[in-house]
Amino acid sequence: MAEDLVLDTAIRDWVLIPLSVVMVLIGVLRHFVSKLMRTSQVPDAKIVKEGQVMLRARNLRASANFIPLKAFRARKVYFCNEENGLLFVPKGQAQNPQAQMLSDPNMAMDMMKKNLSMIIPQTLTFAWVNFFFSGFVAAKIPFPLTQRFRSMLQNGIDLSTVDVSYVSSRSWYFLNLFGLRGLFSLILGEENAVDDTQRMMQMSGFGFDPSKGLSAEKDNLDITQHDWALPTLEQRAEAVLKKLVS
Repeated sequence: MAEDLVLDTAIRDWVLIPLSVVMVLIGVLRHFVSKLMRTSQVPDAKIVKEGQVMLRARNLRASANFIPLKAFRARKVYFCNEENGLLFVPKGQAQNPQAQMLSDPNMAMDMMKKNLSMIIPQTLTFAWVNFFFSGFVAAKIPFPLTQRFRSMLQNGIDLSTVDVSYVSSRSWYFLNLFGLRGLFSLILGEENAVDDTQRMMQMSGFGFDPSKGLSAEKDNLDITQHDWALPTLEQRAEAVLKKLVS
């Protein structure tokens, strides 16, 4: 049977609260340090143009039924023409995005700065927590949990008799590390530099090939069928009005 522990108030005052405050302050400091290390990059005009072309093609597919068939075909030829269409990418002009990324020293330097600003504070903070607060039972979850949560909530405590709802100091560090995203969004805004998950998603997005996006959008537009909505507009409006009246 799991034992009930009586937590000393000194643990709250000297472990739980200081650890939470330090995690918040380190997150705020990381945000401003990342802003200072960030370099202003001029967007590539070609990439911006290709993105706008794909956006216009998506809008055409979404609104295809609200324009006449002749106008839709003219726009479709304008985008998908095999000679000079905006979405047509010749095979020889396709670029390797990873090679282009590695050839740009500014992009490689920005990636290194982002990795350093994420890894170094986490490593130092974990070493500080592991040295000063290792082995403490810092808090208790106010509701029962299953045994699957023991490894997550009691990291650093090898006692199977302790109830699963008790949280160790090391686990409290990890809970603060991954659970303060909402607080940082309120304090620093949505586009803050502390969100490591967003940063990992941005890093995974490096190497995106815009030529593949253009080719995929061209294929989607090629198979789009036109069904003009104007002939059935009166019937649809009548059905909506009948629903409102009834």
